[in-house]
Amino acid sequence: MSAMATTSNSDIRALVIDDELPARSELAFLLDDIDGASVAGEAGNVRDAVELIKKTPSDVIFLDINMPGITGLQLAEGIRSSHPNPPALVFVTAHSHFAVKAFELDAIDYLVKPVEIDRLRSAIDKVRMRMAQQKGGAEPDADVDDSVQDTAAGKPDVHKIMVSKGGKKLFIPIDDVCYIMAKDDYSYIFTIDDRFLSTKTLVKIEAQFADSSIFRIHRRYLVNLSQVTSVNSVKGGALTLTVEGTEEELPVSRRRVPSLKQALEL
Repeated sequence: MSAMATTSNSDIRALVIDDELPARSELAFLLDDIDGASVAGEAGNVRDAVELIKKTPSDVIFLDINMPGITGLQLAEGIRSSHPNPPALVFVTAHSHFAVKAFELDAIDYLVKPVEIDRLRSAIDKVRMRMAQQKGGAEPDADVDDSVQDTAAGKPDVHKIMVSKGGKKLFIPIDDVCYIMAKDDYSYIFTIDDRFLSTKTLVKIEAQFADSSIFRIHRRYLVNLSQVTSVNSVKGGALTLTVEGTEEELPVSRRRVPSLKQALEL
């Protein structure tokens, strides 16, 4: 375990946790090259990471998922349960199929190795935005409701969904959406190569796009049937499926299996 004392009051203080020294060193080097970010400490295993997190104030933790013993996902669960106001979490891994679980743990971003500097800058921007929101005491874009009228006629656009990204409101085609995951009173919208926030619940999104290919597979998930790449059987008669943009298997609740099979003509 190592710690640095080179941070300034205005820097975003980052902790880097990875059992592979070359990967840890490379990420620390990239972070030090980003204005307004600095590495406050590093750890190469979970035990040292726990001590580092306790002793070193930080704004974001860059956390490898695949570590011996306790995984990064398990460590993240511990951080969430033991810290009333935990640092932002950014998972760093060589695999993309942990993305859904990572975002269920409130990860602010998910980086795939080898990490590119532009993606790292984007992650730091998200941390900076999160810090500004916490300082202002507001939820992300809580002052703007997604029920805003999307057309001059005052009716919601059934072809596009309004989302938040980088503090801006954007409209993306519903056909570009791969899947949608519930998060409290909000929803995460996943496309092939990006993630967005919606202030609408799954129920509202499902109702708005009832005539589209958006389909509920689980109480926490909607999928775009046109983006489904595989359907897999699991024990007990349940199913999982994968969509474009991720190798993660999304759960299908048992009561939704017949409807899904009918919709996909299985």
